[in-house]
Order: sequence, then C-alpha cells, then structure tokens
Amino acid sequence: MTDLKNLIFFEDLLQNADNELVEKAKDEGGLAIGYTCFHIPEVLLNVDRCFSVRLRAPRTGSIDIATYYMSNYTCEYARSLVERGIEGGFNFLDGLAGVDACSMMNRFYEHFELLKMNEKPNFFVTHTDMPYKVEDYSVRSYIKQMRIRLLDIMEKSYGVDTSDEAIRKSVEEHNRVCRIISEIGEMRKAENPVITGYEFHVLNLVSYTCPKRLILPYLEETLEELKQRKPDPKLPRARVAVIGSEIDDPEFSKLIEENGARIVVDRYCFGSTPGREVIELNDSEPALDQICRHYMKVSECARYIADDKVAQRRATADRLAREYKADGIIYEQMKYCDFWGFERALVSHIMNTEMGWPVLSIDRTYNAKGSGQLRTRFQAFVESLEIKKIQKNGGAER
Repeated sequence: MTDLKNLIFFEDLLQNADNELVEKAKDEGGLAIGYTCFHIPEVLLNVDRCFSVRLRAPRTGSIDIATYYMSNYTCEYARSLVERGIEGGFNFLDGLAGVDACSMMNRFYEHFELLKMNEKPNFFVTHTDMPYKVEDYSVRSYIKQMRIRLLDIMEKSYGVDTSDEAIRKSVEEHNRVCRIISEIGEMRKAENPVITGYEFHVLNLVSYTCPKRLILPYLEETLEELKQRKPDPKLPRARVAVIGSEIDDPEFSKLIEENGARIVVDRYCFGSTPGREVIELNDSEPALDQICRHYMKVSECARYIADDKVAQRRATADRLAREYKADGIIYEQMKYCDFWGFERALVSHIMNTEMGWPVLSIDRTYNAKGSGQLRTRFQAFVESLEIKKIQKNGGAER
C-alpha cells in the first residue's frame, strides 16, 4: 500500500508527551491536563481552553530510579511515568487528573506529588474515586466525584468554564474525533483492509495525546485518503483481535504484524474499544450526568468484578472477534498488572475451551518490541492459525 501522507508526522507526535501540537496549543493559551485512565472522561478535560493529554513515556530506557521508589513489582507503565516525570518530561502540564483505578497508578500520582515533579504556581494533582459496580448509587457517586474533585478544581485553579454549555461543546468536538476513528476502524472489517493495525494504533494514539482541535484536520484528511487507498494484493496470513491491558506503544502492534498477522480489532486500554464511542446527549438532564453514565456503561476495565461486567467483557471479546472476522485472539497483559493478570489467565482459557477461539495468552514488558520471545510466539501463533484455516478449508472444524 502507498504510505499515508501524515503517518510520519503522526509518528513524530508520539515521540514526546510534549509534542508539536501540544506546544502549539500551549502557545495559544491552552491548559494541558494530563491523565492516565479511561475513567477520567477526557471530554471533561477539554472544556473551555483546557485540552487533555493521555500520558505515555515513549522511548523509555532505564527505569532504575522509579524502581527505587516503587519496587520491581509495580507495572512498568507506572514506573516509566514516574521516571519520565523525574526527568522533567511532564513540566508542560498544568494539572494532573487521577482516578483510583489501581494501586499502581495511585503510586504514580502519589510520587508525582511527593517528589514535586511540577512546581507551577497553580498546578494541581487531583484524585477521584472509581466504583467497582455500575449501580444507581455508584453512578451518583461518580458524578459527584467528577464535579467536586475534577471540574471544581479546574475552575478554582484556572477560572475554567465548566458549565453545562461548555461540557456539551466539548462533547461535540469529542464526537467528531470518535466518528472519524470509528469509520476508519470499520474499514478493518474488509477481507483485505486498506489500513494496518499499526497505522490504526498510531492514528488512535494521536487522538488521545494531542489537542482535539488541532489533530482533527489531519484525521479528517487521513480518512478521505483511506477511502481512496488501494490495499495490498496479498491477503494477510491471519487476522487477529488484541485484547487486554494498557498498550500505548504502536511498536507492539508492528511486532505482531511483522510476523504475518493483521490486527483487525482492539480492546485494550488506550484502544478504540472502549474509548471512541460517540456520546449521545439529551436535553432533559445535565451533560455531566449523561457522560458519567456513558463511561461506566461502556467501560470494559477488569477492575469491575460484578458478574454482569465480567460477562460483558467476555461477550465483547467474542463479538468483536466475530464482527471483524478474526482468526484468533491475542490476550495480553503488562507484567504485574493485577486486574488483567487474573482476567487474562481465566478468560483466555474460557475463550478457547468454551467459545472455540484460538488464543495466544502473553504477559509483556512496557516496551516489548525487542522481545525475541514474543516474536517467536507470534510467529508460532500465526503458523497455527494458518494450519487451522487449511484444515477448515479441507472440511475440518475449527
């Protein structure tokens, strides 16, 4: 396939948290609010002159200093963020919005404050609670937290307009991004998609890490380009769904595809499912209430341990794999991620034995591109999927 016009530009934007578009927005008077978790609704961080930056630590090398503070048994994502913060990589932020999603991320926010990684006069670090179940009372609690511990803090610190009108305007812009990413994602259902999993991963990541207003023209241009793009004549050897914990490194997707697979759908933190669903608002209740309900409803986070959410995650994985005609599923989990560690071990077995899916189950480091072991396992998995397709075409069942 011909190279996408803006792909190199997008890749460059992912090399630093403080990228070119972030700097441009800051120069124009914007306020950068960092966050790490889906449960901090990004639409609330994009009200008025604020813009959201979902935090990553690209090109991470040694994390020895962060390990000294946080131990070897903390996930490398959290440690990498602490390391980057100590290096001064998040000095551009004007605020940091944290949520009590897991103990690992709590430790990151705690160290951000204790080590005084950002000493701007009005800089804030705020913490919000996250319920474990989706019930009427827990939704009300979540709404209250987002108002008191997020919006009110933003308003108090910088005079930000957090009115219902400002929130609805942010949702409109958010939905424009979601429609573009979703339309591009639908293209992966084709027998021979016009976009690779790596390219889609890059596009989706820049939509999380760049100011929406500034990245939108590039996303719109790329969508139109893809509509005219011709796929490679050779079909991918295997189509896979990737499901699991946080992946903010598109090189992981490239590693999978270098070994013959094509990623056709994702369900992981920093991915498009959930995250790029349009938020439908009515005029009969406050926008904040509807937004919070939406995020809790669509969340697929493994921290939800209620039976209905456990069943929802399994059903979503099965549905996505079928809709996008995947040949197999890769369940991944970052090392020492407690929630996804339990989820991966159990559900990867269930998806295989009860639902009939070929499954590759892996745990991985934060930066996994150089892993020879993963490369070997991806190669073997692709070969096994090819064999199953040959057997199926010969009359054998999957």
